[in-house]
Amino acid sequence: MVFLKDWEDFEIAAENMYLKNSSNCRYSMKYIHSKGQLLLKLTDNVKCIQYKTEIMPDLKKIEKFTGNLAAHMASNE
Repeated sequence: MVFLKDWEDFEIAAENMYLKNSSNCRYSMKYIHSKGQLLLKLTDNVKCIQYKTEIMPDLKKIEKFTGNLAAHMASNE
């Protein structure tokens, strides 16, 4: 499991991973209340990338990313 420290790196790696192997990718989001952290994880059963944040402005970026990923999942391509 790889934790990426930069949001842009995570976003690019996650999109590339999903586009490469969309049938095996899983995306999860977990809020850790005791630490005030949001943990994102994307895996394709071979590689796993993670991103952790405590910063509120990142939530808008995460919301946009999740919407884009859901749009990819819902498309027929």
